[in-house]
Amino acid sequence: MRIGFLSTAHIHVDAYVDNVRRAGAEAVGVTDDDVERGRRWASAHAVPWFSSPEQLLAAKVDAVVVCSETVHHRRLVEQAAAAGVAVLCEKPLATTEEDARAIVEVCAHAGVPLMTAFPMRFSPPIRECATLLAGGGLGRVHAATGTNQSVLPVRHGAWFADPELAGGGAIMDHTVHLADILRWYLGEDPVEVYAATNRVLHRDTVTVETGGLVMLGYADGVFATIDSSWSRPESFPTWGGLTLELVGEHGTIAVDAFSQHLTVHGGTQGLSRPMWGSDANQGMIDEFLDAVREGRTPSVTGEDGLAATRVALASYRSAAEGQPVSLAVR
Repeated sequence: MRIGFLSTAHIHVDAYVDNVRRAGAEAVGVTDDDVERGRRWASAHAVPWFSSPEQLLAAKVDAVVVCSETVHHRRLVEQAAAAGVAVLCEKPLATTEEDARAIVEVCAHAGVPLMTAFPMRFSPPIRECATLLAGGGLGRVHAATGTNQSVLPVRHGAWFADPELAGGGAIMDHTVHLADILRWYLGEDPVEVYAATNRVLHRDTVTVETGGLVMLGYADGVFATIDSSWSRPESFPTWGGLTLELVGEHGTIAVDAFSQHLTVHGGTQGLSRPMWGSDANQGMIDEFLDAVREGRTPSVTGEDGLAATRVALASYRSAAEGQPVSLAVR
């Protein structure tokens, strides 16, 4: 299978190229609007350089991985879809709901698979938690609280803190992962979003929000919170972390994705164990390539990316207005 890379702006592209090769696929080439950045990356990873998306898409690629600045996702996905090429697109799907919807619609119209890059869907403790919930081990879920925190990402790319290129700051960067996991677990989208943001941390470094707290309300009364902040110091041993605790009628489940640990209290069984050695990125790339080979819809879709993006955008509206906002279905 022949895979192309559209842009090298996102830090995860460094891992994805190795994941593609481990899956037995060929990294056919890369292109980037930032020629110096793209050529440097191409040389470092031994990937052929192409001077434009058109040239790369013409090289008979089966699929592309879009790792550009978020604002450019729509343009690149539209080019890939027009060429009949499957797409794995980085999160968040777009900086506006209009663009996110257009991405989903253009791929559907072209009949090409579209997957949103949500690697946490392939984290073993996150997946085991999903299995336990689906089996009724916790009973009805009443509430959830999650954290998705990281170091300040500008050391990997100044664009992460550029509101035009990224669509915002920490809220846009980190709300979407947990919004997606909650959608997966609960089987529904929130109907109300309430958020507060601040720039207490890194105030003199960036102009976007570096801290955010989001509360989600669901039609059946479930509520959840998401701490989406750039709150980890530069010396932190990992990029960041993602945790989620759920409270149900029969017990609780606590998941730490980066420490790869799952703890269950109550429910149909008690459980506390580590799950070391996994690579969520590899699981995601494997699923994407399998979906392309088999001509099926990936297990994580463009619609999932759209739904999570809507939550992030609603969080900004709420923070600006100082009150909850309705997340009506459109």
